[in-house]
Amino acid sequence: MFFHEYSIETIFAAAERATLDAVELWLETPHFWLRGMPEDELLAALRAHPFLAPISVHAPVLDLNPCSINPRVAAISVQYAIEAVELAERCGADVVTVHPGRRTARRPPSPDDRRRFDRLIGALREAAGASHVRVAIENMERTVNHLLVSPDAVRRVLDEEEWLWFTLDVSHAMARSLEEVQEYIELCGDRIANVHLSRASDGMMHLSLSGHPYGRYVLELLKDLRYQGPVTLEIEDLRLDHAYSIEEKVALVASETAFIRSVVG
Repeated sequence: MFFHEYSIETIFAAAERATLDAVELWLETPHFWLRGMPEDELLAALRAHPFLAPISVHAPVLDLNPCSINPRVAAISVQYAIEAVELAERCGADVVTVHPGRRTARRPPSPDDRRRFDRLIGALREAAGASHVRVAIENMERTVNHLLVSPDAVRRVLDEEEWLWFTLDVSHAMARSLEEVQEYIELCGDRIANVHLSRASDGMMHLSLSGHPYGRYVLELLKDLRYQGPVTLEIEDLRLDHAYSIEEKVALVASETAFIRSVVG
C-alpha cells in the first residue's frame, strides 16, 4: 500500500527508479482492482520493466476472511485466494502470499474456525498442484482472534502441508518481541519464500528500518540463513510525518534498499 494511489505502470516505474529488483503486487491496489484487474496492463508493465520480474503477488484481504462465520464471506475469500494463484501463474510470479484468516468474533479461534482454515488450505493445495507458483501462508499479529500467530503454529501447518511455503512478516512478529522474529527464522527458515520487512515499535507496525539496529539484526539472521528469496519492504506511509510525494517515496525506498544491501550484500 506504500504506492496505494498509483497505477501499475507508475508503481513499476517508481520501483525501478528506487533500484528495486522485484515488486510484490497487492491485487487490491485501487487503480488495478477497481477496474477488474486488467491483466493486459500488468503484462505490459512487466514487459516494460523486465528487471522487476519475477514479481510476487499478495492475495486479496480487505473485507475478506476465509474463516468467517458467514459462509458466503468465507467462500468468496477462498475463491479470491485461488484466483490470486491463477493470476500469479499467468504473469510468471514466483510467490503468492495468503493470509490465514481469523475468528469473526474477538475471541480465541474455535474448532469451527480451524475447520474453515482447513478448507482454505485444501483449496490452495489443489491450486498449487496445478501451478508453478509457490503459495506462502503469512504469520499474523498476536491479536486474540487471529490464526497462525506463533512460530509453533506456523511450523505445525508447514509440517502437515509439505507443499506450503511461509511468508515471514517481520513487523507482526516484532510487535511481540525481537526474539520472536528470531524464533520464526530458526523454526521455519527452511520454508520461507517471502519476507515482509519492516519494524514494529510501541504498538505501531510497518515502520521503516532507517538503519535501526533491530532491522540490521533481522537482516543478519536472514543472511546467516542464506535466504535468497524476495525481501518485500512493507512500509505504512500513514506513519510518516507528512503525506509523501511519489518522489519522496522513491527516495525513501531507495534509502531502505541501500541499507538492506549494505547488510546482506
